Amino acid sequence: MNSVFDLSIQQDNVDFKIIVALERISESFRVLLWEEAKKYGLSPIQIQILIFSNHHKEEHCKVGYLAKEFNMTKATISDSVRVLLKKELIEKSIDPEDSRSYSISLTNQGKAIADDAGRFAGPLLSSLSELDASSKNSLLNNLLSTIHHLIRAEVIDIQRMCQTCRFLELRGETHHCSFLNQELKPKDLRIDCPEHEEKLEA
Repeated sequence: MNSVFDLSIQQDNVDFKIIVALERISESFRVLLWEEAKKYGLSPIQIQILIFSNHHKEEHCKVGYLAKEFNMTKATISDSVRVLLKKELIEKSIDPEDSRSYSISLTNQGKAIADDAGRFAGPLLSSLSELDASSKNSLLNNLLSTIHHLIRAEVIDIQRMCQTCRFLELRGETHHCSFLNQELKPKDLRIDCPEHEEKLEA
């Protein structure tokens, strides 16, 4: 396979251009996250842990799960958690059935930072404002399909999206959620669902 960054090929290859465009968007995300982290004297992953913990269930706020979520080692996540504990931005809740296991939750100060820092993607959101509803729905569905493919290729580990959930049913050409008991239009498909339960492969 040729490199998508080979300009002599890229110019005439739409697939290559799409990949490079996604890389530019990813770079923008990293830049915005770094700027937000510097405001609080934290690292990007520490900010991401705060934001994630602010919006997800306690069972997901454990070192092992966070390591898979952010595709990092448990040691790296543990180091970040220690810093956040020292800064009193999070606190531990020990599992009563396993004293070695714990989940984290935000302190009031940690939640205030997470609420503010969670808006760091605003410029990316603004960039979508000129797209009409049809274009946004098409973009969303193409991105969901791409992410689903990456999950199946084991490039991405954890995802809480409809396509990987046991509650999603295909009825003809229509998606249906058996948990919500409702039809899901393309715009209703979720990329991060709190009710997600992983689909077991047959």
